Amino acid sequence: MSVWLPTAPCRPETCLAEPSPEVSHPRRVLRLTACLAAVLAGVVLSLPARLLPQGGRDRLVRLWARLVLRTLGVTVQLTGAGGGPGGSGVLVVANHVSWLDIPLLAAGRPGRSLAKTEVRQWPVLGRLVAWGGTVFLDRDRLRTLPDTVAAVAEVLRSGHPVIVFPEGSTWCGRESGRFRPALFQAAVAAGAFVQPVTIRYRLADGRPTSVPAFIGDDGLLTSLARVVAARGLVAEVTFLPPIPPPTPQPTRAGARRELARAAQAAVEGIH
Repeated sequence: MSVWLPTAPCRPETCLAEPSPEVSHPRRVLRLTACLAAVLAGVVLSLPARLLPQGGRDRLVRLWARLVLRTLGVTVQLTGAGGGPGGSGVLVVANHVSWLDIPLLAAGRPGRSLAKTEVRQWPVLGRLVAWGGTVFLDRDRLRTLPDTVAAVAEVLRSGHPVIVFPEGSTWCGRESGRFRPALFQAAVAAGAFVQPVTIRYRLADGRPTSVPAFIGDDGLLTSLARVVAARGLVAEVTFLPPIPPPTPQPTRAGARRELARAAQAAVEGIH
Protein backbone atom coordinates (compact mmCIF):
# COMPACT_ATOMS: atom_id res chain seq x y z
CA MET A 1 0.00 0.00 0.00
CA SER A 2 1.38 3.41 -0.98
CA VAL A 3 1.70 6.23 1.51
CA TRP A 4 -0.32 8.29 -0.96
CA LEU A 5 -3.46 6.21 -0.52
CA PRO A 6 -6.12 7.98 1.59
CA THR A 7 -5.59 7.38 5.29
CA ALA A 8 -8.06 9.80 6.87
CA PRO A 9 -10.45 8.09 9.32
CA CYS A 10 -13.30 10.39 8.23
CA ARG A 11 -16.38 8.61 6.86
CA PRO A 12 -19.72 10.00 5.58
CA GLU A 13 -21.74 7.96 8.07
CA THR A 14 -19.91 9.46 11.04
CA CYS A 15 -18.78 12.90 9.88
CA LEU A 16 -21.84 13.98 7.87
CA ALA A 17 -24.62 12.92 10.22
CA GLU A 18 -25.35 16.39 11.62
CA PRO A 19 -28.41 17.97 9.92
CA SER A 20 -28.02 21.35 8.22
CA PRO A 21 -30.49 23.76 6.58
CA GLU A 22 -31.34 22.99 2.96
CA VAL A 23 -32.83 24.84 -0.01
CA SER A 24 -35.85 23.65 -1.99
CA HIS A 25 -35.57 21.02 -4.73
CA PRO A 26 -36.26 23.53 -7.54
CA ARG A 27 -33.43 25.69 -6.18
CA ARG A 28 -31.09 22.68 -6.26
CA VAL A 29 -31.96 21.98 -9.89
CA LEU A 30 -31.33 25.64 -10.74
CA ARG A 31 -27.93 25.54 -9.06
CA LEU A 32 -26.92 22.34 -10.84
CA THR A 33 -28.00 23.72 -14.20
CA ALA A 34 -26.14 26.99 -13.66
CA CYS A 35 -23.03 25.14 -12.49
CA LEU A 36 -23.04 22.88 -15.54
CA ALA A 37 -23.37 25.92 -17.81
CA ALA A 38 -20.44 27.62 -16.05
CA VAL A 39 -18.25 24.51 -16.32
CA LEU A 40 -19.06 24.07 -20.02
CA ALA A 41 -18.27 27.75 -20.58
CA GLY A 42 -14.91 27.12 -18.94
CA VAL A 43 -14.24 24.23 -21.31
CA VAL A 44 -15.11 26.37 -24.34
CA LEU A 45 -12.94 29.28 -23.17
CA SER A 46 -9.97 27.20 -22.02
CA LEU A 47 -8.38 26.85 -25.47
CA PRO A 48 -8.59 30.49 -26.65
CA ALA A 49 -7.56 31.58 -23.14
CA ARG A 50 -4.13 30.09 -23.80
CA LEU A 51 -3.50 32.94 -26.23
CA LEU A 52 -3.80 35.51 -23.43
CA PRO A 53 -0.78 36.75 -21.46
CA GLN A 54 -0.36 35.12 -18.04
CA GLY A 55 -1.98 38.02 -16.20
CA GLY A 56 -5.04 37.86 -18.43
CA ARG A 57 -5.34 34.09 -17.98
CA ASP A 58 -5.12 34.45 -14.21
CA ARG A 59 -7.89 37.05 -14.15
CA LEU A 60 -10.09 34.87 -16.33
CA VAL A 61 -9.51 31.80 -14.14
CA ARG A 62 -10.23 33.83 -11.01
CA LEU A 63 -13.51 35.13 -12.42
CA TRP A 64 -14.52 31.69 -13.67
CA ALA A 65 -13.80 30.02 -10.32
CA ARG A 66 -15.84 32.63 -8.47
CA LEU A 67 -18.70 32.14 -10.94
CA VAL A 68 -18.72 28.37 -10.41
CA LEU A 69 -18.77 28.79 -6.64
CA ARG A 70 -21.57 31.31 -6.87
CA THR A 71 -23.71 28.97 -8.99
CA LEU A 72 -23.28 26.33 -6.28
CA GLY A 73 -24.56 28.71 -3.63
CA VAL A 74 -21.20 29.08 -1.89
CA THR A 75 -20.34 32.45 -0.36
CA VAL A 76 -16.58 32.99 -0.51
CA GLN A 77 -14.67 35.09 2.02
CA LEU A 78 -11.03 35.66 1.05
CA THR A 79 -8.50 37.05 3.51
CA GLY A 80 -4.86 37.89 2.90
CA ALA A 81 -2.89 38.11 -0.33
CA GLY A 82 -1.27 35.42 -2.41
CA GLY A 83 2.31 35.56 -3.53
CA GLY A 84 5.99 35.64 -2.79
CA PRO A 85 8.61 37.85 -4.43
CA GLY A 86 7.55 39.21 -7.82
CA GLY A 87 8.04 36.82 -10.71
CA SER A 88 8.86 33.81 -8.52
CA GLY A 89 6.95 30.57 -8.22
CA VAL A 90 5.24 29.83 -4.91
CA LEU A 91 4.21 26.46 -3.49
CA VAL A 92 0.68 27.06 -2.18
CA VAL A 93 -0.23 24.49 0.51
CA ALA A 94 -3.62 24.11 2.18
CA ASN A 95 -5.63 21.76 4.35
CA HIS A 96 -7.88 19.53 2.25
CA VAL A 97 -11.61 19.07 2.88
CA SER A 98 -13.39 18.98 -0.45
CA TRP A 99 -13.17 19.12 -4.24
CA LEU A 100 -14.45 22.67 -3.66
CA ASP A 101 -11.00 23.55 -2.30
CA ILE A 102 -9.60 23.71 -5.84
CA PRO A 103 -11.92 26.43 -7.24
CA LEU A 104 -11.71 28.22 -3.89
CA LEU A 105 -7.94 28.59 -4.16
CA ALA A 106 -8.22 29.51 -7.83
CA ALA A 107 -10.66 32.26 -6.86
CA GLY A 108 -7.94 33.82 -4.72
CA ARG A 109 -4.70 32.78 -6.42
CA PRO A 110 -4.83 30.87 -9.72
CA GLY A 111 -2.00 28.41 -10.26
CA ARG A 112 -1.08 24.98 -11.53
CA SER A 113 -2.56 22.24 -9.36
CA LEU A 114 -1.31 18.87 -8.21
CA ALA A 115 -4.10 16.30 -8.39
CA LYS A 116 -4.52 12.54 -8.14
CA THR A 117 -4.65 10.73 -11.47
CA GLU A 118 -8.30 9.74 -10.86
CA VAL A 119 -9.31 13.36 -11.45
CA ARG A 120 -8.53 12.86 -15.15
CA GLN A 121 -11.58 10.56 -15.32
CA TRP A 122 -14.06 13.04 -13.86
CA PRO A 123 -16.72 14.05 -16.41
CA VAL A 124 -15.88 17.39 -18.09
CA LEU A 125 -13.86 18.63 -15.09
CA GLY A 126 -11.13 16.07 -15.73
CA ARG A 127 -10.43 17.43 -19.18
CA LEU A 128 -10.65 21.01 -17.93
CA VAL A 129 -8.04 20.57 -15.19
CA ALA A 130 -5.76 18.69 -17.59
CA TRP A 131 -5.92 21.60 -20.05
CA GLY A 132 -5.06 23.92 -17.16
CA GLY A 133 -1.63 22.32 -16.83
CA THR A 134 -2.37 20.17 -13.78
CA VAL A 135 0.47 17.95 -12.57
CA PHE A 136 -0.93 14.50 -11.83
CA LEU A 137 0.21 12.21 -9.01
CA ASP A 138 -0.31 8.44 -9.07
CA ARG A 139 -0.73 7.63 -5.39
CA ASP A 140 -0.77 3.88 -6.09
CA ARG A 141 2.75 3.95 -7.57
CA LEU A 142 5.16 5.39 -5.04
CA ARG A 143 8.10 5.08 -7.44
CA THR A 144 6.63 7.89 -9.56
CA LEU A 145 6.76 10.36 -6.66
CA PRO A 146 10.32 11.67 -7.37
CA ASP A 147 9.32 12.46 -10.96
CA THR A 148 6.22 14.28 -9.71
CA VAL A 149 8.27 16.33 -7.25
CA ALA A 150 10.72 17.19 -10.04
CA ALA A 151 7.84 18.29 -12.30
CA VAL A 152 6.45 20.56 -9.57
CA ALA A 153 9.92 22.05 -8.97
CA GLU A 154 10.26 22.80 -12.68
CA VAL A 155 6.94 24.66 -12.70
CA LEU A 156 8.06 26.68 -9.66
CA ARG A 157 11.35 27.58 -11.37
CA SER A 158 9.37 28.86 -14.36
CA GLY A 159 7.72 31.40 -12.05
CA HIS A 160 4.27 29.81 -11.74
CA PRO A 161 2.52 29.00 -8.45
CA VAL A 162 1.63 25.37 -7.75
CA ILE A 163 -1.26 24.37 -5.47
CA VAL A 164 -0.87 21.19 -3.40
CA PHE A 165 -2.67 19.53 -0.49
CA PRO A 166 0.10 17.93 1.58
CA GLU A 167 -2.23 15.95 3.87
CA GLY A 168 -2.47 13.48 0.98
CA SER A 169 -6.21 12.96 1.52
CA THR A 170 -9.39 14.85 2.32
CA TRP A 171 -10.54 15.25 5.92
CA CYS A 172 -13.95 16.28 7.25
CA GLY A 173 -12.78 19.65 8.59
CA ARG A 174 -13.27 18.78 12.25
CA GLU A 175 -10.07 16.75 12.12
CA SER A 176 -6.97 17.21 10.01
CA GLY A 177 -3.98 15.19 8.87
CA ARG A 178 -0.24 15.61 9.07
CA PHE A 179 1.43 17.58 6.30
CA ARG A 180 3.61 15.06 4.49
CA PRO A 181 7.01 16.53 3.66
CA ALA A 182 7.70 14.88 0.29
CA LEU A 183 6.15 17.57 -1.91
CA PHE A 184 7.91 20.34 0.02
CA GLN A 185 11.10 19.05 -1.60
CA ALA A 186 9.94 20.81 -4.77
CA ALA A 187 10.13 24.17 -2.97
CA VAL A 188 13.55 23.27 -1.54
CA ALA A 189 14.87 22.28 -4.98
CA ALA A 190 13.47 25.41 -6.65
CA GLY A 191 14.36 27.80 -3.82
CA ALA A 192 10.68 28.81 -3.74
CA PHE A 193 8.56 30.37 -1.03
CA VAL A 194 5.77 28.31 0.54
CA GLN A 195 2.41 29.98 1.14
CA PRO A 196 0.16 28.30 3.72
CA VAL A 197 -3.60 28.64 3.25
CA THR A 198 -6.38 27.77 5.67
CA ILE A 199 -9.76 26.62 4.33
CA ARG A 200 -12.76 26.53 6.66
CA TYR A 201 -16.42 25.86 5.88
CA ARG A 202 -19.31 27.16 7.96
CA LEU A 203 -23.00 27.98 7.77
CA ALA A 204 -24.41 31.49 7.60
CA ASP A 205 -25.12 31.42 11.35
CA GLY A 206 -21.44 30.79 12.08
CA ARG A 207 -21.61 27.07 12.87
CA PRO A 208 -18.82 24.94 11.37
CA THR A 209 -20.10 22.41 8.84
CA SER A 210 -18.76 19.28 7.17
CA VAL A 211 -21.36 19.36 4.37
CA PRO A 212 -18.72 20.01 1.64
CA ALA A 213 -16.43 17.23 2.90
CA PHE A 214 -15.47 14.74 0.19
CA ILE A 215 -14.40 11.76 2.28
CA GLY A 216 -14.30 7.99 2.48
CA ASP A 217 -16.30 6.26 -0.24
CA ASP A 218 -18.19 9.43 -1.12
CA GLY A 219 -18.84 9.79 -4.86
CA LEU A 220 -18.39 13.11 -6.64
CA LEU A 221 -22.06 13.33 -7.64
CA THR A 222 -23.21 12.49 -4.10
CA SER A 223 -20.98 15.21 -2.70
CA LEU A 224 -22.13 17.68 -5.36
CA ALA A 225 -25.78 16.99 -4.52
CA ARG A 226 -25.07 17.68 -0.85
CA VAL A 227 -23.38 21.00 -1.66
CA VAL A 228 -26.16 22.31 -3.93
CA ALA A 229 -28.72 21.37 -1.27
CA ALA A 230 -26.99 23.36 1.47
CA ARG A 231 -28.41 26.69 2.58
CA GLY A 232 -26.04 29.45 3.67
CA LEU A 233 -22.76 27.64 2.93
CA VAL A 234 -19.76 29.92 3.53
CA ALA A 235 -16.14 29.15 2.63
CA GLU A 236 -13.45 31.09 4.48
CA VAL A 237 -10.06 31.10 2.74
CA THR A 238 -7.13 32.72 4.52
CA PHE A 239 -3.85 33.29 2.66
CA LEU A 240 -1.14 33.40 5.31
CA PRO A 241 2.30 35.06 5.04
CA PRO A 242 4.68 33.15 2.73
CA ILE A 243 7.45 31.12 4.33
CA PRO A 244 10.89 31.74 2.78
CA PRO A 245 13.09 28.88 1.58
CA PRO A 246 14.80 27.22 4.55
CA THR A 247 18.35 27.91 5.61
CA PRO A 248 20.80 25.17 4.60
CA GLN A 249 20.13 21.86 6.32
CA PRO A 250 22.40 18.84 6.82
CA THR A 251 20.07 16.83 4.58
CA ARG A 252 17.39 17.63 2.03
CA ALA A 253 14.96 15.64 4.18
CA GLY A 254 15.63 18.03 7.06
CA ALA A 255 14.84 21.05 4.89
CA ARG A 256 11.54 19.73 3.58
CA ARG A 257 10.47 18.56 7.03
CA GLU A 258 11.20 22.00 8.42
CA LEU A 259 9.00 23.56 5.73
CA ALA A 260 6.20 21.04 6.31
CA ARG A 261 6.17 21.68 10.06
CA ALA A 262 6.19 25.46 9.61
CA ALA A 263 3.38 25.36 7.04
CA GLN A 264 1.19 23.08 9.13
CA ALA A 265 1.75 25.21 12.23
CA ALA A 266 0.63 28.27 10.28
CA VAL A 267 -2.47 26.56 8.86
CA GLU A 268 -3.50 25.25 12.27
CA GLY A 269 -2.84 28.59 13.94
CA ILE A 270 -0.05 27.27 16.18
CA HIS A 271 2.29 30.01 17.32
